[in-house]
Amino acid sequence: MSNDRRIRMLIVDDEPVICEGLRCTINWDELGVEVVGEAYDGKEALQMVQEHDVDFLLSDIRMEDMDGLQLAEQLKQQFPRVQVIMISGYEDFEYARQAIRLGVSDYLLKPVDIEELTTVVSKVVTSIHKREQEGVPQEAKLWLLDMARHGISYSKEVPTSLHGVQFRILATQLDNFYERYSTIPPVQYKEIQDRWMSMIQGYLQHSGLRAVSVFYHENLLITLAVSNIRLDRKTWDELLASAILSTEKDIGLYGGASLPYDDLADTSAYCAEATELLSYHVSEGLLVLLPEYRDSIGMNRILPDFDIAERVKRLVSALFKQDQDEVKELVASMFQLFRKEGFLLPDIVKIYEELFALLRQRLRKSGMTDLDYGHNETPNLNVYNSYTGLEVLVLKEIQQLLLLIDKQGIDKSYWIIEKAKKYMNDHYQSDLKASEVASWLKITPSYFSYIFKQSTGKGFTEYMNEAKIDQAKELLATTHDKVFEIADKVGYKEYKYFVSVFKSYTGMTPKEYRGLSASKDAGK
Repeated sequence: MSNDRRIRMLIVDDEPVICEGLRCTINWDELGVEVVGEAYDGKEALQMVQEHDVDFLLSDIRMEDMDGLQLAEQLKQQFPRVQVIMISGYEDFEYARQAIRLGVSDYLLKPVDIEELTTVVSKVVTSIHKREQEGVPQEAKLWLLDMARHGISYSKEVPTSLHGVQFRILATQLDNFYERYSTIPPVQYKEIQDRWMSMIQGYLQHSGLRAVSVFYHENLLITLAVSNIRLDRKTWDELLASAILSTEKDIGLYGGASLPYDDLADTSAYCAEATELLSYHVSEGLLVLLPEYRDSIGMNRILPDFDIAERVKRLVSALFKQDQDEVKELVASMFQLFRKEGFLLPDIVKIYEELFALLRQRLRKSGMTDLDYGHNETPNLNVYNSYTGLEVLVLKEIQQLLLLIDKQGIDKSYWIIEKAKKYMNDHYQSDLKASEVASWLKITPSYFSYIFKQSTGKGFTEYMNEAKIDQAKELLATTHDKVFEIADKVGYKEYKYFVSVFKSYTGMTPKEYRGLSASKDAGK
């Protein structure tokens, strides 16, 4: 392809005056660049990229609705060939890290030095022309990335460079990513990615296969291995296993290998199969994961019941007591169980999402607000790909709730009332008085009565009567005890008083209730 083609650039900034300044400050024609327009937010930019066949963006990082980093992430998924130069008014290391990991070509600080911007744009223009001249390898990578992400290829036809007789997908990942790699400098991590891809591709190509690799995620490399001859299964397995094992000591890789297949149209399904196998690594620490291993584990894997409601109850108590040690202990005991019983990381994520939803529900009932603040999306298991990494994340999110409770100054009486209700339920058979419960809690009777009504919406006597009547109804329906015996069992020493209270709550006498219950049972 000729270098005469002008490269199409889009300027993205939520301030029109800055867009105009960037358009007019530099002679873009001399750089071989055509400015196709300006977009004032990330969403508009995505639409214009599609409409104008944009080659690269010059984008601000801080914008409303969809910021520059979110835009870069969407471009990486939808238009991976489009390059981005990011401009920021903030000298923030974390912004720079995220930008580089999202594939941003360069990161410039405001006020932008015109000479520096011109140099950076020239490099991007040169790289785009070089990519187009190379053509075939880039086309194959884009095809594979489309198939892995979307199940279809936007380039429509399979590149001729990928034609072959038999194919296999190898998905590889760095072990313990969060613990080992999440804090290293972006440039250093890029070097690790380059070595990782080079070693996998190099080994396969040296073994007589063709290979093309793309990063689906910063910690997930998808490799398509192409054979011009039909290989037996054992030979295939040995080649892919050796590709992983030859690099493991260097950077710590493990991988999942799909079954062999003959039709490239099925590539998406086999990408999914190879990727899914990675979740079985935590089970026994195997470095090479084949479909047969998944099948054997699946046949024998029976997970024990996990009492989420009980865990939530204990966590709520610890949170309102502001007991950090107990919170750590509860999270640690959960993950000890997960390890012991062989829970896979996707199993744990499902449990945690349900646990956190119930936890927020319980806390809302106590008057808390902003409970979605700080709660991240479903954990990305390409990042938290170990028990330890996921445990750190879970503990961190629950500790954020500790801080939120402390910040909002939520009434610590909640956990006091929880203790009181348990004590009352354990002693409902006695003639328990509010002053006795207050004494047990070591607070004054007047304060106890006040916080009990605030928390439950009921007075002490009303709450106790309801608990006793509920138990009496159960005994009337399930036993042949006489009514006066039941009255005594639930804490009413005066039979007539029991009947009076029972009728006020149910609208009928105990005998009438028993008769109605018996007739219902007979009709079943």
